[in-house]
Amino acid sequence: MPFSLFGAEKIPFDSVHNLEKNIPNIILWAVPVMLFFTVIEMVVVYYQERDYYEKQETIGSILVGLGNLVVTAALKLGLLYLCIWIYNLLPWRMELQWWTLLPCYVIYDFFSYWAHRVSHEQRFWWATHVVHHSGEHYNLTVSYRLSWIQHLKIIFFLPVAFMGFHPIIFFVTNQIAVLFQFWVHTEYIRRMPAWVEYIFATPSNHRVHHGSQEQYIDKNFGATFIFWDRIFGTFEPEDEPVIYGITTNIPNKANPLFINFHEVTDMIQDVKAAKGFRKKMFYIFGSPVKIAEEKKRMAVNEEVEEQLAA
Repeated sequence: MPFSLFGAEKIPFDSVHNLEKNIPNIILWAVPVMLFFTVIEMVVVYYQERDYYEKQETIGSILVGLGNLVVTAALKLGLLYLCIWIYNLLPWRMELQWWTLLPCYVIYDFFSYWAHRVSHEQRFWWATHVVHHSGEHYNLTVSYRLSWIQHLKIIFFLPVAFMGFHPIIFFVTNQIAVLFQFWVHTEYIRRMPAWVEYIFATPSNHRVHHGSQEQYIDKNFGATFIFWDRIFGTFEPEDEPVIYGITTNIPNKANPLFINFHEVTDMIQDVKAAKGFRKKMFYIFGSPVKIAEEKKRMAVNEEVEEQLAA
């Protein structure tokens, strides 16, 4: 049988449900394993009397994770239709060859780097990601903290779909990429061999990404491969103990609705209060760091004006 990669047949839309059944549900299979290792970590933390967990925050992480599973399940069919629609448009459709998972994964991770970076550099996208960073402790449950509106970021991964990978390959790639993030959220794995640290997003590299110190902010965006950060100048090694959380930590740590939507609410309030179109756009698409600086400057000015008025 001759080798064939491109020129696959179109996928009929009336076969979508059958196709969905053929997509391995890797994340669902992995949930018991994730829970097992999470419980192990909790038990070890308890007996070692470490402060890696906080009760309210852990409850919040678990509830956010459960909600994300529900949202993901609800959107799966719609996203599959979108992928099939794109796939059928292309004359370079790839056959379902499992070896194509490797190039798809590397390309997917490249776009994941940029999606992640933009999610830190523009407030609109930060509102879909801040959920993951609002925890002030670093443990396996942090990997559960995925925003209920994060699927908006599918727009960043459409170029991968337009490369002609089979929808099953695309969906499996996404699941593996998500699962890779589980093991890096731990304090118990310190440094790995130098070559691993150089290539992959290890727990050490990812702890830096969760740091709230100035030198750690907006660093180490790589999801699976850290060499993207080395190439694009955003790599930072773990040199000093990391202080986790965001620059202004949230007060309500167990409420999944607050955890998911507090930044969206703040953004809407800022836009309503802003004068002029340009200022409103700044509060939507500006850098979260610069927006925080601007709000701090305005607060200082208001305080000075109040003192002068008194």
